[in-house]
Amino acid sequence: MAVQLPLAFLNRMKTLLRDEYSQFLSSYDKPRYAGIRVNTLKISEDDFRAISPFQLRPIPWCATGFYVDEGLKPGKHPYYHAGLYYIQEPSAMAPAEALNVEPGDRVLDLCAAPGGKSTQIAAKLRGRGLLVTNDISADRTKALAKNMELYGIRNAVVLNETPERIAEAFPRFFDKILIDAPCSGEGMFRKDEDMARQWERHSVAKCTLMQRDILKSAASLLSPGGRIVYSTCTFAPEENEASIAEFLEHHPEFEVIPLPEQSGFSPGRPEWLAMLAEGGNGLTLDGQGSPLLEISEEAIAQTAGCGRLWPHKVEGEGHFLAVLQHKGSIEQPEQTVTAEERRDRRDRRLDGRAGKSRKQEKAVNARNAGKKEPDERVMLEGWHTFAAEQLCSVPEGETLLFGGHIYVSPLNKQQLHGLKTVRPGWYVGTVKNGRFQPGHPLAAAIHPSEARKVLDLSLADGEAVRYLKGETLEIPESRISSTPNTKPKGYVLITVDGYSLGWGKWQDGLLKNEYPAGWRWT
Repeated sequence: MAVQLPLAFLNRMKTLLRDEYSQFLSSYDKPRYAGIRVNTLKISEDDFRAISPFQLRPIPWCATGFYVDEGLKPGKHPYYHAGLYYIQEPSAMAPAEALNVEPGDRVLDLCAAPGGKSTQIAAKLRGRGLLVTNDISADRTKALAKNMELYGIRNAVVLNETPERIAEAFPRFFDKILIDAPCSGEGMFRKDEDMARQWERHSVAKCTLMQRDILKSAASLLSPGGRIVYSTCTFAPEENEASIAEFLEHHPEFEVIPLPEQSGFSPGRPEWLAMLAEGGNGLTLDGQGSPLLEISEEAIAQTAGCGRLWPHKVEGEGHFLAVLQHKGSIEQPEQTVTAEERRDRRDRRLDGRAGKSRKQEKAVNARNAGKKEPDERVMLEGWHTFAAEQLCSVPEGETLLFGGHIYVSPLNKQQLHGLKTVRPGWYVGTVKNGRFQPGHPLAAAIHPSEARKVLDLSLADGEAVRYLKGETLEIPESRISSTPNTKPKGYVLITVDGYSLGWGKWQDGLLKNEYPAGWRWT
């Protein structure tokens, strides 16, 4: 066995799985599986099959997901930089599929970084509705924001907030909520040996407390008739069936929707909760010897409708998920809470600490008072002038200035006031020295038919790779496709095989490279 598994973990799994244990253990001798998921915001599944540089084999639980040979390095291809597919562990594709997202939904991905499931949700929205994608870790939101931009998502907001703060701002607002909960990570030991080495440092007790708090917040964020999908990448019943049973006990307005077994899902294991209640063998609710809380038989029985992907039964890593459906009738979500109302709620909750928070807020405002704010009128005029000259139409949405940059947002600025916002919408650019500079996310999200000037680079002779490396290219004017009465000089949308890559600036036979340094091919 290549992976060194903790002895306590092995003893635990032997107690849980019994006759299945030897099969489970043998799965660690098998190679891990790699997958890609087609980004249908940019290309259809059939069209991708026709141009795919990889041999594709379908993943049973995701119609747009395919197994690929990891040795082929799918991240080292211009199609990856064009955002045509997302590299994702196969089992991780299951939760977003179970969310049953439809165009026009308001969706929240509560623990989203690095963004795989968010890009999957966005593809299902097809540019309609709203996606709020959040992670509590400021560092992890950097990768989250980059992936949202690379995959051409226009209708998303990226937050760096706690679930409680989001719940204050958006009560009963979302139709669908995904919780890919922080967990002890047991299901990823084969994929990431470092997780196995650090397993004993990850307390199941701490994870279960976080998971229950997140579920509680999600319940208050969901509109009646909505759906929550809860998922983990761990085998621990404390973090899975026990968390769901306890949630159902305290939220009788929800029920579990059973997952289809034909897609590879094994049912939940409610009988393990009885083992937890009895204790012993290292199986307890919180991993510290506490007895299982009193939960009704009805709530426990519902956990059989949860689903598990076992590494000894499917080609993928370990995953658990539960579909929690609100029994109420579907109705219009409540309006978001204003910033003033949110401050009042926060002050009442924090009591004595509110005064300190107000003082800190005033201090920040005082420090910023002397700073010169960008001229909003000039910046917005620059954007609209660029859009008129370079695009066939102005993108829909509310145009707003945020942090000196221009975004097209599915929400208004007031709705986001007071929240730690990483991206308030689709980043289109900024103005420097009086001139509008288009952002890379603008190029990544528009179709070539929306641009007035397009240059398609060759994949065969390495021209596209040279562009992705940041090189200046010699390009004759004849190769630039322009709409009538449009001069080739200036910004040009760069594509590969007809799919957007980024910007370039053409003049007198030379294409100045505008591909961002931090995104370049290395």
